[in-house]
Amino acid sequence: MINTQLKTLKIVLAMAFSALGSLNSAHADITQTHGVRIGDRIVRFAPSMDIAKSPPPSLAIIAPTPALGPAPQDFPVVPEFSTDAKGRVGFNISISKGTSLYGTGEVPGPLLRNGRSTTLWNTDAYGYDEKSPSLYQSHPWVLAVRPDGSAFGVLADTAWRTRINLTDGIHFISDGPAYPVIIIDRDSPQEVLIALGDLVGRMEMPPKWAIGYHQCRYSYYPDSRVRDIASEFRNRKIPCDVIWLDIHYMDEYRIFTFDSDRFPDPKTLNDDLHNQSFHTVWMIDPGVKAEPGFSVYDSGTEIDAWVRTAEGEVYQGEVWPGWCVFPDFTRADVRAWWADLYTDFIAQGIDGVWNDMNEPAVFNVKTKTMPVDNRHEADEDLGGPGPHAQYHNVYGQLMVQATKKGVMRAQPGRRPFVLSRDAFIGGQRFGAAWTGDNTANWHDLEASIPMVLNLGLSGQPFAGPDIGGFGGDGDAQMFARWMGFGAMFPFARAHTAVQNRDKEPWMFGAEVEVTSRQAIERRYELLPYYYTLFHEASINGLPIARPVFFADPADPALRSEDDSFLLGDGLLISAQVTKNADRAPVMPKGIWRKLLLSGSTNPDLPTLYIKGGSIIPTGPIMQHVSEIADPPLTLIVSLDKSGHAQGTLYEDAGDGFEYLEGQYRMTRFIAKKAGDVITIQVIVEHDGLSNSIKDQPLTVRVRMDHEQPDAVGVGTRGEGVKIDLSRIPRPN
Repeated sequence: MINTQLKTLKIVLAMAFSALGSLNSAHADITQTHGVRIGDRIVRFAPSMDIAKSPPPSLAIIAPTPALGPAPQDFPVVPEFSTDAKGRVGFNISISKGTSLYGTGEVPGPLLRNGRSTTLWNTDAYGYDEKSPSLYQSHPWVLAVRPDGSAFGVLADTAWRTRINLTDGIHFISDGPAYPVIIIDRDSPQEVLIALGDLVGRMEMPPKWAIGYHQCRYSYYPDSRVRDIASEFRNRKIPCDVIWLDIHYMDEYRIFTFDSDRFPDPKTLNDDLHNQSFHTVWMIDPGVKAEPGFSVYDSGTEIDAWVRTAEGEVYQGEVWPGWCVFPDFTRADVRAWWADLYTDFIAQGIDGVWNDMNEPAVFNVKTKTMPVDNRHEADEDLGGPGPHAQYHNVYGQLMVQATKKGVMRAQPGRRPFVLSRDAFIGGQRFGAAWTGDNTANWHDLEASIPMVLNLGLSGQPFAGPDIGGFGGDGDAQMFARWMGFGAMFPFARAHTAVQNRDKEPWMFGAEVEVTSRQAIERRYELLPYYYTLFHEASINGLPIARPVFFADPADPALRSEDDSFLLGDGLLISAQVTKNADRAPVMPKGIWRKLLLSGSTNPDLPTLYIKGGSIIPTGPIMQHVSEIADPPLTLIVSLDKSGHAQGTLYEDAGDGFEYLEGQYRMTRFIAKKAGDVITIQVIVEHDGLSNSIKDQPLTVRVRMDHEQPDAVGVGTRGEGVKIDLSRIPRPN
């Protein structure tokens, strides 16, 4: 038992808790804190030793974490628990001056969360803004970075409605029963996130096509319109890998069906798109039309799959098809039934699945969702039967878990791609995320960067916004600027609502079309780097898009910088997020040289910087990720002060699971400058691929200082490259 609370501290904290509006109480009873060690510098605290040692089933932690002994007496972070007059359990963690707070998942507003509050209650939040108390996902997680750059993470292991208040320290309070709190203490924020991934899991490698550019709207129909979109991309030489189909493909919005007039032959449509090297992603919602004779409804009714009311009746709520029933995804047999529904669906040539409306959203009710006293017959390993209030925040995630299983079973040997609007912490194990129904305005354009960053800081690396804005039209300048940096996010998809103007890259005129083409071309030039970062995220859980303060966690000037972001450690994306482009970025200390890719002189595109000491692998501009079987490799080298640089390249087949059995290649590149000679050494650290790279051409471009042109050398991946600067003409 840890008992470090002094009497005076108890009084102060009790007063602080009573002042919080989230408590709705005139007092808070301080309870003792108990802790057990569950890993290296990882402690699980609880208001009772029974919960600390044997916590209830977790909906966040992927594997049991048995107690390894008592918490260290000198552990630097200890929550203090309290209970309010309504019996709700909360806790408080004091922070030192200068500590910066991040995470809390999908939240509107700036990157830095100090002074902010959020409610963890997954909500259909169309047109959200900074006043919205909750959005579509819930992450009971805070990342705290101390003034010296060391960090700790706070994970409240509860899925009940929870409020996080960061106006004075770290305060949590939950509607549910007592729960454990896991504290991770590390020397850097990166190390904290790696440890978080150990607990809640990491994303898996997606198919390479999913890392390309995606085009979507609500909705492309009929099928001739989809074909037109595909042809326009190819004819205009704008790279694109994925076209999305929203709910208008369905027969009167019945899931797993196709409208016989609009989409009479989806298999042939998909085959034709595949022949143009497009992949497709199709929408599936959780609401099942309550209609006898509809096969999905009938088969679900046979196993009594539906969520019921507190009175025991099958619950019905209105969504797109009208009155719907909702699968109880807290049951393994229901998830298995749901997975089986994808067999015939995927057989139509569908490549990926989009799960939307899965908070679950319900129309024409004030709460926008089902009643909290609805009943779930949850399996014991999830916590057993309980009210919707207990499982609301994981409802959509359990749906996506079943969807992923169904997609994998329907297309064995291929990596699944699933996108979900709803998620709980750990959702990265099952699918990618987007930031929901944003708006085409400058505020949401700017906010899209910190939203993606905080999702990454909460364990979800594969995320992005609706580029161009979902609600409203926006204008040409806004679209060009948004596309400029939006194409750099881990998930890059343009999307817009049904009533809006067309927002394909060419629909705002020739100038915006050029900007959009250049922005997307940049993504494809950087594809080898992106793919390497995705692999890294799958291994250690680090985000792909990272806050600038990762370059120097102890630099206070970087803590709130969210007009820019890092891709990995070596590349910085500096965007202009205001209409007048009147902000100057806060750059990390050290060497950061401009990286010149497609559109480097276009003012609507972000400025790219490569860090000194980095090597970025790049490829040619391609119209889709599989256009060239073995694309030539170009290394962009930026030497540090000592004349050194290094980087890595990950390669595999681009799909399938053979990489898990060692069929991949990991290459390390080392650059050294000695006198006027720069030598680039190629070290293959693992080679499980059959194709030989020994004679493949390798181009090296060394970024020079003072606006000098690149020093360029050519060789092979087998022999490396040498560049003699004395033989390269230099401008005066």
